Amino acid sequence: MSATGSRTTRVLGVAVLIGAALLVYLAFVATDPDVRIDATSGEEIGQFDAVRLIYVHVPAAIIAYLAFFVTAVGSAVVLKNRSVWWDLVAGASAEIGSLAAALALITGSIWGRPIWNTWWEWGDVRLLTTLVLFMLSLGYLAVRRLEGTAEMRAKRSAVVGLLLIVNVIIVNRSVEWWENQTLHQQSTIADATIEDLTLFTLFFSMFLGLAAYVWMLIHRFRLAWLERQDERFGLDEAIERRRAEAEGVST
Repeated sequence: MSATGSRTTRVLGVAVLIGAALLVYLAFVATDPDVRIDATSGEEIGQFDAVRLIYVHVPAAIIAYLAFFVTAVGSAVVLKNRSVWWDLVAGASAEIGSLAAALALITGSIWGRPIWNTWWEWGDVRLLTTLVLFMLSLGYLAVRRLEGTAEMRAKRSAVVGLLLIVNVIIVNRSVEWWENQTLHQQSTIADATIEDLTLFTLFFSMFLGLAAYVWMLIHRFRLAWLERQDERFGLDEAIERRRAEAEGVST
């Protein structure tokens, strides 16, 4: 393999781009803002246009959960079987998960400003645990770049990678476990608070996010494989040069 692209990834990439354009139309044109009439005052209430962030925030959070779950699975396989393939998958997925977690934090902060009247609330358990998850993912990526052999780096990072799934569970259940310590609402889908075109657009955004995750994972894995091969061949060449130098000295 000399490149990361293939016919499958090109088709998938084009489909993701077309889907993204359709999502923009659905999110900003076709769907309505969240506006309700207060039964007491008769005034308009709701999240208004801020609700449109749901089409980015929710998929980003789901992608982060999925990506870190894949990293944890890969880490477990690495510790058991020392699989190079799963080590590269785990690392590639963690990079995508870190980006998704950062996007979830940023969009959540922007969304919270008009709704909660604050950009950030340190006492909110969902925000805090998500931040911890993001920082832990950065720690995992940092461990992958420590000095040492590829096998040593894989084993170290796998230990940290297993911790990601634990934090994912805590983040996901935090609203239910600490419902009095969060401003974050519970699952919109579970509460059936949205319907019709808005619900369709939300599911479409999640499906599109999944497709984008698969596309990025394939490319990042292939790039990591090429990097691993280059590292291995470079090491082999260095060993051969050292042997040639040693033979030259001995003669």
